[in-house]
Amino acid sequence: MKAFHLTVVSQLKYPQFWLLAIGAGLIAIHLVLLMKANNSSLLGMTFLFWAAISSLVWEKRHSLNLESGIFSSFFALTLIALLLIKSLSLTSFGIFLYLSPVIFAIALALLASGFKGLKQYQGELLILFFLGVPKLLPSSLDISLVTAKVVAFILWYTGFEVARKGTLIYLPTGSVEVYSGCSGIELIFQLLGLALLFLLIFPQNWKQRILIPSIAGTLAFIVNALRVTLMAILVAQGHMEVFDYWHDGDGSLVFSLFAVLLFGLFCWFYLGRSELRNKDATESSK
Repeated sequence: MKAFHLTVVSQLKYPQFWLLAIGAGLIAIHLVLLMKANNSSLLGMTFLFWAAISSLVWEKRHSLNLESGIFSSFFALTLIALLLIKSLSLTSFGIFLYLSPVIFAIALALLASGFKGLKQYQGELLILFFLGVPKLLPSSLDISLVTAKVVAFILWYTGFEVARKGTLIYLPTGSVEVYSGCSGIELIFQLLGLALLFLLIFPQNWKQRILIPSIAGTLAFIVNALRVTLMAILVAQGHMEVFDYWHDGDGSLVFSLFAVLLFGLFCWFYLGRSELRNKDATESSK
């Protein structure tokens, strides 16, 4: 028992222990806030991002430069304190849930390595930034009109009598409007974050660095367009309870999960083909 006590005391002397404890605490606080906000879609994606980023940082922990100055440490602790105060006094969650992960991560990186050491975590910080990008985009970058055009085309191609005026889609027995929240921009940036995560784990050449995010964004847009198409059909048929399920209920998570699974399958087949090409190249060179 005494040996265990001495081990714990000796661990507390290392700054790495405190960094790990602070990081785990900040992640837990953010996930609890997401659960309170009942934002299941963002909760699932954020949990995945936090887990992957924690794994990446842990793998390169021995090569990190953990030297922080007085000013950077004071700035980081002040930033963390302000975020915690904000978390305790939240009346509505809104944009705070989307931006707080990257701010938490920046504060923790400053506390660990100072301003000069931020570049060690640039990939991980960029991944978290993709969670908040949709909330920072100006209204001029709204893709709702593009989504509405694609949805109207899908409905027309599948045999429905459809008309469109701006973001309003008219069917003979009902109509829907594609708002910015249903445009798919949030899902697009979430999958772009997954694409960046894939590239961090499995580095690729410049062509693949363009191809993989392009595939991720395209898959997210198509899956969301199919979701909006389904909701338009449900409104036209008067199934409002089913519409609410797919729009705000657990059904909305199914499409996000489907998009992630599709991108995961693409990455899996892509890696398989890459390994096969490398094996053929190695055998041909012998």
